[in-house]
Amino acid sequence: MEKEVVESLWNGNTEMQIQAAVELRKLSRKQRHNLVESGVMVPLISMLHYENYEAIEAALCALLSLAFGSERNKSRIIKSGALPVLLSLFHCQSQTVAELTIATLLTISSCNSNKVAIASSGAIQLLAQFLNSTSSSTQFQLDTLATLHNLSTCQEIITPFVVSSGVIISLLELIHTSEKSSTLVEKAIGLLEHIVTSSKSALCEAASIGGAVRTLVETIEDGSLQSKEHAVGTLLLFCQSSREKFRGMILREGVMPGLLQLSVDGTWRAKNLAKKLLLLLRDCSNYSSTSNKQINYEVVERIMEEIDDAEGEELAETTLRLVEEMIAKLST
Repeated sequence: MEKEVVESLWNGNTEMQIQAAVELRKLSRKQRHNLVESGVMVPLISMLHYENYEAIEAALCALLSLAFGSERNKSRIIKSGALPVLLSLFHCQSQTVAELTIATLLTISSCNSNKVAIASSGAIQLLAQFLNSTSSSTQFQLDTLATLHNLSTCQEIITPFVVSSGVIISLLELIHTSEKSSTLVEKAIGLLEHIVTSSKSALCEAASIGGAVRTLVETIEDGSLQSKEHAVGTLLLFCQSSREKFRGMILREGVMPGLLQLSVDGTWRAKNLAKKLLLLLRDCSNYSSTSNKQINYEVVERIMEEIDDAEGEELAETTLRLVEEMIAKLST
């Protein structure tokens, strides 16, 4: 069987190559290893250049099969010259091909030795462009986010490639336009927090984007528990980077109801982050001595009711006074 697959991939017509690629996926892991040693990646990558979508799909599935569970094979796919043609396939009209392509890129991007090569190829900019495309399926977007997360775990990629690629604004746009409680937003805002935590320049870039604070506040109000955690973590980083600039901006966006509620019933990390942000919104003094105090449900409910009743210019003044009251409660 192995010899027939190799022979068909190297010397067969298109139909024979497609069948051989399909058969390859049925082989054992050891047999697939033997095929790689026989050089089958070369004809498989050549098939990606065909105008026949069936051939491209078969080749992509075969490459995914070879890459599964093998860091060596993931590296070989890059070294065999697959990256340029993989990136070109994002522009094809077949949604199936596009989804198989991003699945392949996701798989090979998990290999540490591939990350810089992928980032240097322009892949990050391309993925940022397609992240919010109206033609992109939810699965394509999720795989794109996962690929970007794989690449962003390499510190040397963050500043030169991620920050300049447009990924940050694409993430904020995706979060803004998507259902806040969705898995898509959860993954997007998780990636955003990871990026801005990893790089000061990324933090400055995110903080400078108009509407970023509002989008994060909306996520604190309506997101899943994990999304709320990432949102408050990102807002805290904003405020820590420039309290004078962001304190008023965050308060004006009406963060208090969601933030106070999060400090009571969020995840363990979200509670701590929310309390730290509350302290920064009020005053930096007594920060360490109050950050571990518990917040009472009744106090939260009363404050939220007063905020809801405030309107217009009265809202910011009311919010600030209630924040001070909250901190006072924390301090006792």
